[in-house]
Amino acid sequence: MDILRIALYQPDIPQNAGTLLRLSACLGVAVDIIEPCGFVFDDRKLRRAGMDYLGQADMVRHSSWAAFLGRLCDEGRRLVLLTTAGETRHDRFPFAPGDTIMVGRESAGVPPEVARAAFARIRVPMVAGRRSLNVALAAALVTGEALRRLDGFPVEDDLDQGEG
Repeated sequence: MDILRIALYQPDIPQNAGTLLRLSACLGVAVDIIEPCGFVFDDRKLRRAGMDYLGQADMVRHSSWAAFLGRLCDEGRRLVLLTTAGETRHDRFPFAPGDTIMVGRESAGVPPEVARAAFARIRVPMVAGRRSLNVALAAALVTGEALRRLDGFPVEDDLDQGEG
């Protein structure tokens, strides 16, 4: 089982999807894309953001929320929804191996039935009065924290590269 996965619920903006697919390729974290997308999946903006990393990303496209949820349940994974309405701060959440961190649509988040299906709803703490972070940025920040706590970052060839 993967140590961690990222799920994009019906993404609207190809640049954000491309950015998260690039993150997938660089950190070894699989990505689930829950259709329908708000763009044609081979959009040039997706390719520009993902650059030449798109072919290296571990990605699964799901035809619907029901198809994704079925696979999540079959694999025994916890769904952790990243939302501004989250009850728990991401830096206080006890991540576990196998968690899937989900971000919602940039334009509308997720519907109530998706939010209810989540094991947990977490948020990134922000300065009072701010609405939200970009979904790709928020997902990257939370994924980094989860990988740090799970000791799940990729192993580097030269572990001590810090000179000077």
